[in-house]
Amino acid sequence: MCRGQLGRVAISSRHGARLVTGGEYDAVVVGSGPNGLAAAITLAQEGCAVLVLEAADEAGGGLRSSQLTLPGFVHDDCASILPLAAASPFFRCLPLAAHGLRWLTPPAPLAHPLGGAEAVLLERSPATTAEGLGVDGHRYLRLMAPLVRDQEALIGDLLGPMRLPRRPLAAARFGLPALLPAAALARGLFREVRARSLLAGLASHSLMPLERPATSAFALMLGMLGHTTGWPLVEGGSQSLAKALTSHLADLGGAIETGRPVESVDELPPARLVFLDVTPRQLVRLAGHRLSPGYRRQLERYRYGPGVCKVDYALDDVIPWSATECRRAASVHLGGTLAEIAAGERSIWRGRHSASPFVLLAQQSLFDPTRAPPDKHTAWAYCHVPHGSNRDVSAQIDAQIERFAPGFGRRVLARHVRTASELEAYNPNYVGGDINGGVQDLGQLFTRPVLRRVPYATSRPGLYLCSSSTPPGGGVHGLCGYHAARAALRG
Repeated sequence: MCRGQLGRVAISSRHGARLVTGGEYDAVVVGSGPNGLAAAITLAQEGCAVLVLEAADEAGGGLRSSQLTLPGFVHDDCASILPLAAASPFFRCLPLAAHGLRWLTPPAPLAHPLGGAEAVLLERSPATTAEGLGVDGHRYLRLMAPLVRDQEALIGDLLGPMRLPRRPLAAARFGLPALLPAAALARGLFREVRARSLLAGLASHSLMPLERPATSAFALMLGMLGHTTGWPLVEGGSQSLAKALTSHLADLGGAIETGRPVESVDELPPARLVFLDVTPRQLVRLAGHRLSPGYRRQLERYRYGPGVCKVDYALDDVIPWSATECRRAASVHLGGTLAEIAAGERSIWRGRHSASPFVLLAQQSLFDPTRAPPDKHTAWAYCHVPHGSNRDVSAQIDAQIERFAPGFGRRVLARHVRTASELEAYNPNYVGGDINGGVQDLGQLFTRPVLRRVPYATSRPGLYLCSSSTPPGGGVHGLCGYHAARAALRG
């Protein structure tokens, strides 16, 4: 589309958007999260004049890092461990290393302590992981080895809008177990606590009860990524990924204006295309008067999931894990057995806080010394809470860490807490504290935000949604924005 309009585009400026004659842009993108930036880059690569507007003072959305606790301690405000970003076909084709991006990949993607000195590790090698799973090792290998072999094809087929798979057999090998509830897959396939617990922790990233269909898909995808790309973090904080993306966009001639909140699409400068990196709730607020009544009603029925309560810690030493092999991983799952994890996630879905929540913890400074002063450390942890909760559950998070790392509390120099409601105030896209952009169940995954042939297109011509409320959903991969931009270019 845009290359055909180049006759009306002024000479490119290396650090500013190229304007179409009359002051118009080819595209305006509202929101500079990873999907908004991906949409802008995709359009700019095709010669479009692109402007990105960001309400916050810094670009990045969930890719921001701050000194939340004490001077010199760098914490990721939201996203921190980024396996989907490292595996993203879109990010991988960009020259982000030339813009300062450096991935740090821990030796083990994930540790899951079980009490005392016992822990199960997701290793880079499926065979090595299987060795730690006892009698369930061969079952784990039978489940995961084909997915690891087919990873490239699966990533391409699964991380996008619904379509016929390019590799049907590979898709079937993933899809048949992926459709099962994670609790059923774990109990039906594995015999012992170690493998069952590992799979339960992976599936809990779904923010859904483990008895729900397709929760196994999250476990299989994250396990597969652990064996192929690892679960890396970004040197200097997740903000470094946002900076690399914005720097590349500038090289392509795109422009970003921060500190520019948008209250209505009517405020935007003239543009042929508008992309909104927002959820359906903000889409209705910004553009509801320009949408068809039927489409708007469908948006208003969009479902959001549980929230999270997040704690960042400044520490005077490493976390004293009872299972010392937990120090081989930046990511640690704290929740014990399948039964414990499933009970906690079930309670959250029913609107009740869990007394013993499943906790997702990251210890970035073990692998990135830029995150803390010498001989000091950071930790980042969150648990799931009911949608819209304003309760500070840091005491319960502390207790889960202390359960597997006795003496942890004595190493805390300072902590910073964001409740689910405070996360929404920080970023309105986290509606009720939901960091996945809406429930990702079978009824709202490929059909998000509504059932349409092109899910990114709204009922208003030229207006597109490019957030994690579109396929393939939550996670730092930029593919919602990429696919939205490609849909617009085809249109």
